[in-house]
This record gives sequence, structure tokens and C-alpha cells, in this order.
Amino acid sequence: MELLQIQLATIVDIPLIHALGKQAFYPTYLPFISSDQVDYMFHMMYDAPRLAEQMQYRGDQFFIAYQAQEPLGFASCQLNYDAAASAKLHKLYVLPGQQVKGVGKALLENVVEFAQAHGQKQLVLNVNRYNKALGFYQKMGYQIVKEEDIPIGNHYFMNDYEMKKSLV
Repeated sequence: MELLQIQLATIVDIPLIHALGKQAFYPTYLPFISSDQVDYMFHMMYDAPRLAEQMQYRGDQFFIAYQAQEPLGFASCQLNYDAAASAKLHKLYVLPGQQVKGVGKALLENVVEFAQAHGQKQLVLNVNRYNKALGFYQKMGYQIVKEEDIPIGNHYFMNDYEMKKSLV
């Protein structure tokens, strides 16, 4: 079995990130969020202009995991998210057939190393309260610090936990 490789993504990778997102996003949320809201959220976060804004204007760094040159998932983070020198994990998605094989863990560890190399003191993330990834993040040492319902437009909310982990 070939080793997993994680590469920094660029603007050229936007179509790939969009395609991977579509394959992973819908199966993640359809069990507990209406298809209309999932569709709304996907386009709000993953249409090419949105991904370009995240990369170019917000400064998000995207990482893609490959095995045998096949893309398996991706993650994105933003440095200096707040005044406390926190990095924010905005996205972590692994293709459904590749989950629980260490891809998500490798992507998360890559984000942590990237954040630490840039002087970030903690990593912050939001996870839907019903997402099975909640257990994964807890296993990786992240703690729930608050519960929030975030309005995202069109009368929809993201019902999330904010989680944090110290990087120092």
C-alpha cells in the first residue's frame, strides 16, 4: 500500500476541491439536515467563487490528501483567526469510502503542524452537533467550549459545537 501524501492546494485545485467536497459533504449532512439546507450550504461554501474567496481573501490554506495519486480528502485552515493567535479549521472532509482509514487524522495532524509552524497557540473548529465526526475530534483531544446556532441565511442555521485544542 502506498503512503498517504498531503499537498498544499492552490487556485488550480479549486475544481478538485469542489468535486471532493460534493462527494463528501452531502453524505455527511443528509442524515440529519434537510436536502434543501445541505444544497444551500454546499453552494455557499463550495462553489468555485466561494473557494477562491476563501483562498485569496480570507487566506485559507487548503491541503489535499492523496494515495497512489488518487485524491481522498482535504482540509482547510485560516491562521490568526482571532486575537488569541488561533488557527481555525474550516473544512475537513474525507471521501465516504476512505473514512476511518487514517486520512482524516493525517489531514488534521498536517493542519496542526502547519498552525504550530506559524506560531498559532490553539486550533478552533466548529462541528455540527449531530455529525459523527464529533467523536473523532474528541478522540483527537479537542474539547467542546460552547454550543452555538449560527444563522447562515435563507432562514437556516448551523447547529454547532465550537471545539478547541491547545497547540502549545
